[in-house]
Amino acid sequence: LCYGGKPSSLIKELLGHEDGCAYGMGGSASIQSKDINMFGHDGLMGSQVPIAVGHALSSKKFTVAIMGDASAEEDYVLSSIAWAATKKLPIIFIVEDNNLSILTEKKVRRNWSMVDLAKSVNCEAHECTDDPRDMEKAFNSMQSMPCLFNVNTNRLWWHAGAGIDEEKKDTLADITKELKLDALKEKTKLMNEDLWKKAL
Repeated sequence: LCYGGKPSSLIKELLGHEDGCAYGMGGSASIQSKDINMFGHDGLMGSQVPIAVGHALSSKKFTVAIMGDASAEEDYVLSSIAWAATKKLPIIFIVEDNNLSILTEKKVRRNWSMVDLAKSVNCEAHECTDDPRDMEKAFNSMQSMPCLFNVNTNRLWWHAGAGIDEEKKDTLADITKELKLDALKEKTKLMNEDLWKKAL
């Protein structure tokens, strides 16, 4: 969405639909969209982060690097954040933190937080939830770049329904109806539109 992608294509991808931006095969782990020149990791978890840091260095243009909480633990991701802070690059790191690496919770994997780690290398960092109002508050508090936002999210499944691959893709649409997610989607859309009106 940061690069002008269609919200409907992203939502369909996250739900595993064949008409998603990566044909329902990328899921949340490897969101891709050739239409807007956006690419996820290339097989190495989190490899999009050093790629994004390289882009910010070479182009000097504002860059956004998005990763999950497990990808953020990769050594090349951590060193990329530190290097971006050293070079004061124009980049924002967004960590989508659902507390899971597939099924393994953070408390089993580590004894540190992304915000504390980023701050330890002089990278500004903020913790927030995925509530649009909380995110807006966190983003408005940003003082400098690079900056890291650890966004705590809630997920229906890990990745895009991994572990239920034998289910037909239409099952996800049925579950969406059953959980009345369309009403939630509409409410969130109206809230986001209201936030954009205030910002513009």
